[in-house]
Amino acid sequence: MDLEFSKEDLAFGEEVRAFIAQAFDEDMRAHAAQSKNGHIDKAGQVRWLKRLHEKGWIAPDWPAEYGGTGWSHAQKYIFDMEMALAGAPSTSNMGLKMCAPVVMAFGTPEQKAQHLPKILSTDAWWCQGYSEPGSGSDLASLSLKAERDGDHYVLNGSKIWTTYAQWADWMFCLVRTSNEEIRQKGISFLLLDMKTPGITIVPLPTLDGPPEGDQEINQVFFENVRVPVSNRIGEEGQGWTYAKYLLQFERGNPYAAGLTNQLNKVRKIASLEASDGGRRMIDDPDFRKKLSEMQIKVDTLNATELRMFAARSAGEAMGAASSMLKLEGSQAQQAVTELALEAAGLYAQPFVRDTWAEIRGERNEPRAGPDYAATIAPTYFNYRKTSIYAGSNEIQHNIMAKMVLGL
Repeated sequence: MDLEFSKEDLAFGEEVRAFIAQAFDEDMRAHAAQSKNGHIDKAGQVRWLKRLHEKGWIAPDWPAEYGGTGWSHAQKYIFDMEMALAGAPSTSNMGLKMCAPVVMAFGTPEQKAQHLPKILSTDAWWCQGYSEPGSGSDLASLSLKAERDGDHYVLNGSKIWTTYAQWADWMFCLVRTSNEEIRQKGISFLLLDMKTPGITIVPLPTLDGPPEGDQEINQVFFENVRVPVSNRIGEEGQGWTYAKYLLQFERGNPYAAGLTNQLNKVRKIASLEASDGGRRMIDDPDFRKKLSEMQIKVDTLNATELRMFAARSAGEAMGAASSMLKLEGSQAQQAVTELALEAAGLYAQPFVRDTWAEIRGERNEPRAGPDYAATIAPTYFNYRKTSIYAGSNEIQHNIMAKMVLGL
């Protein structure tokens, strides 16, 4: 198994770093440094994605015929790695990475023509309508009803944990079109315009305390919402098949580079803050041991990702490895936020609701500690989500037990 990059690949990495240095502007960097959840504001995300589009790099995973880069597996890996190491905004929005592959694979020519160009140019923002109250990991139990009325479906019910629904122009959504003995057979996959009458978006409070309008998650209510039948992907009752296809694009992403970036930030904090004994945290033997153990985990994860990258380059399927990667990566993300919290100490306690107020030129209350401390506790709380979304870690254990051990 060849884990070495070619000279051409290394030169491509230099090109990516040069692009990031120019395109990842000071405003985006300031928002990223003061982000509570790893995201920047919508305006910054759109600006970043449009710069990637202008460069022709916005859709590394798309086929070239739809506007993709045509990159090799090595180039895709290097691109993701350099973006994460730089702390650049993620390109993993719902439209590019999740909805578009389903439209390409199962959509009609009309659906492709309507949606793919706007997704590529970031002229349409998408959200995901999967989870419901009581239907998360057991997604097949979903109950959002879609009753046929002529050329429309009429939707009644709700979706929950809907990321940035308040920004979205469109939603890709799983609905129940019939009640079958096998629950998966009664599910259909719809594309719906978020401006349709009858849709209400209610923000959900989270412990990181985002300012009004910048909340990460929402509950979306549907009251007699009429969606054209022509907005259905594929056949009625086959939505579960399309949903499973989509999930392979939600899992299996690399973690090691982003963790390296986060761990470097922890080291910087630890070099500035004092331990109980008066020495710097970075010089405290117990804390250094924790840092070293975390570094070993990140290095191990990186080696695993390289092996998986090499296997994909050779045409092998990821299989249960994507579940293993999600499991180990999410646990490592949470562990790094715990180290940051320990390094910052008491400075992490004061709550700052709007950490972007100064960037916008608005007044904010004086902070009790250094600027970097205001986001540490909110990030810690926010990252509890990583072991739940994209299939909880308990579900990943079940998948691995079935696929690897045959249990």
